[in-house]
Amino acid sequence: MEHAPATWILKVNCPDAIGLLARITGFIAQAGGNLLEVGQYTDPIANRFFTRLAFSGGSVTEAPERFRASIGAHLEPLDAQWSLRRAEQPLRTVILVSREDHCLADLLWRWRSRELNIEIPAVISNHDSARTIVEREGIPFERIDFTNRPAAFTELGSRLRALGAELIVLARFMQVLPDELCDEHAGRVINIHHSFLPAFVGANPYRRAFERGVKLIGATCHYATRDLDEGPIIEQDVARVEHDHDPDDLVRLGRDCERIALARGVRFHVEDRVLLHGSRAIVFRD
Repeated sequence: MEHAPATWILKVNCPDAIGLLARITGFIAQAGGNLLEVGQYTDPIANRFFTRLAFSGGSVTEAPERFRASIGAHLEPLDAQWSLRRAEQPLRTVILVSREDHCLADLLWRWRSRELNIEIPAVISNHDSARTIVEREGIPFERIDFTNRPAAFTELGSRLRALGAELIVLARFMQVLPDELCDEHAGRVINIHHSFLPAFVGANPYRRAFERGVKLIGATCHYATRDLDEGPIIEQDVARVEHDHDPDDLVRLGRDCERIALARGVRFHVEDRVLLHGSRAIVFRD
């Protein structure tokens, strides 16, 4: 039985110019590649061109490193930022969690059902509450004591490096990452929070939202940066609040939004559907 040829994802971000898409797709065609999916966007304000191309076959399958060097030389005159990755390769993903495990449980289900093409070498937490649901999946669970925060973050950084983390997901991890970790893993740390409640910072945001009578609540999935909760937004989800919803209902709705937004954001990243430009994330949705 013949195996299907590998699929490769090429992402390009460069200054806009005439004929860019034709130039890039033409190069892939000349190399014997078969285009499977093409996404393209031009930002008229920043004058930037963005594209995501999925293709298979040709010299990229026969000699991927040689193709990588060739496409790099082809894109160099364009002053382009680019990446090339095999779509079938699972992304090594370390999940960080605290006490609330609803987002973690959802990600584990999606991983087990092969909805997310990730490999999970470990789940790390500052509490033991999620240990059972992690270890029953056969995934190592590691706890780090955060009594001494500087020492804890030093240990966390060492573990992330040792685990070879290509993606870090903050699945309701209630510790603010230090600038050094954000910089080291820039563009590879995904966070989720109840950002549709910006006027209700601090503890008990859903109760204060209830008291204020909000009509919408939601969650934002974004990349973590030095600026707390201000990284590029990947995905958002909202739910309508009715007059007879009490604070517990808002918490339930909010958790649903968090699960959905985080799962979508992680999948978009894993499938190389996100291109970063400054404070924005360009997402080629499927």
